[in-house]
Amino acid sequence: MSLIQEILSADNIVLDVEVASKKRLLEEIAQLACQRCALDKEEVFDCLFAREKLGSTGLGHGVAIPHGRLGGMVSETIAVFLRLKEPVDFDSPDDKPVQLVFALLVPENATGKHLEVLSSLADIFSSKTAREGLLMANDKQTVLNILTQQ
Repeated sequence: MSLIQEILSADNIVLDVEVASKKRLLEEIAQLACQRCALDKEEVFDCLFAREKLGSTGLGHGVAIPHGRLGGMVSETIAVFLRLKEPVDFDSPDDKPVQLVFALLVPENATGKHLEVLSSLADIFSSKTAREGLLMANDKQTVLNILTQQ
C-alpha cells in the first residue's frame, strides 16, 4: 500500500470545485475537513493560511500542496484532493495558476511521515502524464488510482 493510499480515500476527493481565489480555496479545504473529519473550520483555515504566509505551497505546473500541522486536533494525517473547475492564482514559483490541489493536515509530531508524503506527492506531480490524467479524470476512483499507483 502506498503512502498516499494510506491517507486518501475517494470520499476526500472533490472534482470541479469552483473558487475564485487562493483564500477561497483554503476556506473550501477547511470546510471539507470540517465536514469529513469533524475538525474546526476556522482552526484548519488559520493553520493553512499561516503556512501560506511563510511561502506559497504552489509547486508549479498547476499544482499546490497546502499543508499544516494541527496540534492536538488530529492524531493521523488527513488528506483532501481537489481539482478546480478553473485555475486560480496561487503565487506558484512558475507564476502559473493552480488547478490540482492536494491538501494535508498532519499531527504536530508527524515530521517523518509528513516529509515522506510531501516527497511522494512531489514525485507524482512531477509527472506530466499524472497531471494530465488528473485533469482529464471523469470520476473520483480514476483520480485515486492515478494518485496511488505512481
